[in-house]
Amino acid sequence: MLLLLGLCLGLPLCAGSLEEGRSWGDTSEPVGLRVPRQLRLLQRLKTKPLMTEFSVKSTIISRYAFTTVSCRMLNRASEDQEIGFQMQIPASAFITNFTMLIGDQVYQGEITEKAKRNGEKVKEKRNKTTEDYGEKGTETFRASVVIPSKDKAAFLLSYEELLQRRLGKYEHVISVRPQQLVGRLTVEVSILEKSGIASLEVLPLHNSRQKGSRRGEDDSGPPPSTVVNQNETFAQVIFKPSVVQQAKIAQNGILGDFIIRYDVNREQSIGDIQVLNGYFVHYFAPKDLPPLPKNVVFVLDSSASMVGTKLRQTKDALFTILHDLRPQDHFNVIGFSNRIKVWKDHLVSVTPENIRDGKVYIHHMSPTGGTDINGALQGAIRLLNNYVSNNDIQDRSVSLIIFLTDGKPTAGETNTLKILNNTKEATRGQICIFTIGIGSDVDFRLLEKLSLENCGLTRRVHDEDDAGSQLIGFYDEIRTPLLSDIRIDYPPSLVEQATRTLFPNYFNGSEIIIAGKLVDRKMDQLHVEVTASNSKKFVILKTDVPVGPQKVGSDATGSSRPKGDGKEDPNHLERLWSYLTTKELLSAWLQSDDEQEKERLRQKAQDLAVNYHFLTPFTSMKLKKSLQMENLEDTLGMSAATGPETVMQSLRGTDLQPGLGLKKPYNPRIKVSKTSVDGDPHFVVDFPLSQLTVCFNIDGEPGDILRLVSDHVDSGVTVNGELIGAPAPPHGHKKQRTYFRTITILVNKPERSYLEITPSRVILDGGDRLVLPCNQSVVVGSRGLEVSVSANTSVTVTIQGTIAFVILVHLYKKPAPYQRNHLGFYISNSKGLSSNCHGLLGQFLNQDARLTEEPAGLSKNLTNRPFPKADERSETVLEVKGHQVPVVWKQRRIYNGEEQIDCWFASNNAAKLIDGEYKDYLASHPFDSETMFGLGTSRGL
Repeated sequence: MLLLLGLCLGLPLCAGSLEEGRSWGDTSEPVGLRVPRQLRLLQRLKTKPLMTEFSVKSTIISRYAFTTVSCRMLNRASEDQEIGFQMQIPASAFITNFTMLIGDQVYQGEITEKAKRNGEKVKEKRNKTTEDYGEKGTETFRASVVIPSKDKAAFLLSYEELLQRRLGKYEHVISVRPQQLVGRLTVEVSILEKSGIASLEVLPLHNSRQKGSRRGEDDSGPPPSTVVNQNETFAQVIFKPSVVQQAKIAQNGILGDFIIRYDVNREQSIGDIQVLNGYFVHYFAPKDLPPLPKNVVFVLDSSASMVGTKLRQTKDALFTILHDLRPQDHFNVIGFSNRIKVWKDHLVSVTPENIRDGKVYIHHMSPTGGTDINGALQGAIRLLNNYVSNNDIQDRSVSLIIFLTDGKPTAGETNTLKILNNTKEATRGQICIFTIGIGSDVDFRLLEKLSLENCGLTRRVHDEDDAGSQLIGFYDEIRTPLLSDIRIDYPPSLVEQATRTLFPNYFNGSEIIIAGKLVDRKMDQLHVEVTASNSKKFVILKTDVPVGPQKVGSDATGSSRPKGDGKEDPNHLERLWSYLTTKELLSAWLQSDDEQEKERLRQKAQDLAVNYHFLTPFTSMKLKKSLQMENLEDTLGMSAATGPETVMQSLRGTDLQPGLGLKKPYNPRIKVSKTSVDGDPHFVVDFPLSQLTVCFNIDGEPGDILRLVSDHVDSGVTVNGELIGAPAPPHGHKKQRTYFRTITILVNKPERSYLEITPSRVILDGGDRLVLPCNQSVVVGSRGLEVSVSANTSVTVTIQGTIAFVILVHLYKKPAPYQRNHLGFYISNSKGLSSNCHGLLGQFLNQDARLTEEPAGLSKNLTNRPFPKADERSETVLEVKGHQVPVVWKQRRIYNGEEQIDCWFASNNAAKLIDGEYKDYLASHPFDSETMFGLGTSRGL
C-alpha cells in the first residue's frame, strides 16, 4: 500500500521528487549568455526557499500512534516560486489529513472515494529506505505548490498507525529529513500505556542512505538534545536540536530516523483487554512458555543474479542461523536456480554433525542459471509434508519455509497466478511461508501474496543493504514459536465486527491484537476464551473481564458537542478497530481471486476508509479551499492538519483524563503559608500548634531533583523540584547558588495529570495537553483539578478543593550574574494530604515541634525573640518526630515581597531534622513518585 499523493488545486500542485530550481549553470546555454559564477551563486542563495520550522508531534495511546507533522516555509525570492514538501512515513501508516496554508488561504484535505478504474490496479512505488533488518518500509508523501513572492506557506500532515511488537519491542520511527538546517526543529513523542511501561530506549539517529548524509560523531546513545521524562505509565521524549547540533549530524538537513523502542508490562496470561465507548481491544502476548519444535526448510536462490556479495552474505547468515537451531528442531536446505538442488531427501535432526554437513553444502553453492520459484517451493513443501506424515510426532510442531530470492520466476512455471495456486493447494494451510526479496528486480507482489496466503510474513532487502543481517533479523522474529492453532472467542451475542480471531502460530516477542465492537454497552463483564496448542498440551484460558461504566465523549468537560445528538467524540480504541479492520479488508482483497468477492471487499474497505478519513488504495484526497481564518496558524497550530475532528480528540472522553474546560481569566489574590521553599533554596516549616517556625537550607547540585511532597499512595500527589545553578555573589562564603527552575506535580487521583511549571510556562498533560504562558492570567479546571495563572506573579494549583499549592514566579529584568529566574513553592492547604505524606516538606505537615532547652533571657513570646548571643546558640535544642536537633535563631524573608519571618535554623543540610539525609530525597526524574521511606514510618539517624 503506497500512497504517493498527487494533489490538484488549480494551483500548480504536483506529486514528485523535491527538486532544486533550474540550474543557472546549465552547460547547454550558449556561451555568450552564460551568467557569471558570482551572480549564479547569489541567485541560487536568493531563490532557495527557507524552512523556518519543522516539528513532529506524536502521541501513542495503547500502541496506537497519532502523528502530526508541521512544516513552515518562506519564499524569499522576488518572484513566485514552487515550494515542495516531502515526508517519509511508515508503510503501515494511513494518512488521515493534509492541509496547506498559503498566505491567509487555507486548503483543507478531504478523503473521498476513488473512482473505479479498469482492473482496479493501484500504482505502487516504494521508497528506497528500510529500517534495520528490513522490519519496516517507508513511503514518501510529496506535495508542492507555487507560493507568491515574499509569502509564507505551511504544510500540515497527519497519519496514524498501530505499532507492531517485534523481538519483544514496539518501535516508533519518525523521519527527520527537512532537507536543510531549520531554525526551529522539534520532535515530541508522548507514550501512554495503562498497563505500565516496562522498558524505553531512544536509539541513535538511523541515517539515511541518500547521498550527502553522514553519521553523527556520537553513535552510542540518544541523539544530542534528547530529553526523556518517564514514570510508570507515561513517557515523554523531546528531541530539539539547535542549528549547530543539526549541522554536526548532517549539514544538508537529512538527519535520519528518530527511533523509540519500548515494551509494556504483562501480567495476565490471557492478555490485556481494554474497553471504551462500545469498543474493545485485546492484546495477547504470553510468555514463559516452552518453545514448540520447528520443522524448517531454508530455500535459497542460487541463480546467476545472486553472484558476489548477495550470495556470500546470505551464506554467512545461514551459518549463524543453523547454529541457533534447537535440539528438538528438524531442518533441510534447498538451493535453486533453473535446477532444484536438495541437500537431503528428508528433514534431519539438529546434531553437530548435521549442522557441519549443512554448512559445507551451503558453502559449495555457486550462482548459475535462472529462477524456478515454483519448483523450489513445491520441493520444500513436499519435504515438510512427507516428514509430518511419515513420523509419529508426539510433540506438536510448527512447519516453516524461509524463502529468499532476488528475481522473478524465469524457469519452470512462470505464471504468478499458477505459482500461487500451486503453493496454496500444496500447503493446505499447514505450512507457513516467510519470504525475503532482495533488490529491485524481485517480484515483491508475488512474495507478498505467497506469505499472505500461507500465514507468513515478507520483508524487502535493498541492493545496498546487508542481506545477511536482514535474514538473521527476520529469522530472529520466528525462531521461537510458543503456540499454534490459536483461537480467541468472545460471546457472539455481545461482540460484533471483531477482527481476525484465528491465528496459525504465535512467536515469542510478537503480539496478537484483536479489536471489536460491543453490542451492549451496559454489560458488566466480557467473557474471553483462548484455545491453543503448546508442545504436548492443549491450552485453554478463560476469564471474565470487568467492563465497568463506560464514559462517552459528550460527558467530557470542554466537549464541543451537545449531549443527545447521537454522536460521540472518537476514541483511540475506535480508531484502532477501524485501522485494523481496514488493513484486514485490504489484505483479503489482495488475496482474493474471485471478482465478486473482490468488489465486495473493495466497497467495504472504501466505506470504512472514507468514514474514518484513511487514505488507502481505494480512497483519494482532494484539497478544498476553506473560509479564510485570521491567524489560523497561531490559533490551531499543528491541529489544523486534522480539521474539526482532530485525532487528538481521541484523548477526550476516555478514561484517561477528561478535556480541560477553559475558564474566564482572573487575578487571584495570592495566599501563602510559611511552609515553603524559595530562594537559594531556603526551606521553611510552620508548626502552628506550638507557634514554632523552623527553617533549613539544602545545598544541592544543579540538575538535582528534590522530592518536596510525596503522597502518591494515599492522596495521589507528588511534588518534585529541579535545581538550576548560578555563581555565588561576590565576597560570599558559597561557591554557587541553586534555585528551583522547574516544579513538577503528579496528580494520580481521581485521574492522572502531569503539571510542569517553569518561570515562563505551565504544561498540563492529561487527556489534553495545554501549554499556558506565565505572562498571561488564565484559569483552567477539570474534575477537581484547577490551575490558575496570575500573570508574571504566581501559579496556584488546587486539587479536590482540599490541597492547594502556590508557586511564586521570580523574574529579573536585568539579572546579576548570580541571579536566575526561578520559582518558590508554598503549601497553602494541606488538608487533603494523608498522615503518611513525606518529602522534604511533606514529612512535617502532620507533626509538631517543641523546644527542650532554651537559653537564658529569651522571652516565651516566640514571635518576638531577640537574636541570641553567640555563646547561647548551642544551648537550644528542638525536638521533632523524636529527633533532637540543635538550632539557632534567625530572621528569614519569605519571597512574596510582603513578609519577613523569624525561625529556628537547623544547619548542615537539615541533618537530624529530616528523616535520613538530603540525598535520600533525590528523585530520578521530574515525575518520579517513589519514596525512600516506609509509609507511616520515619527513619532517624
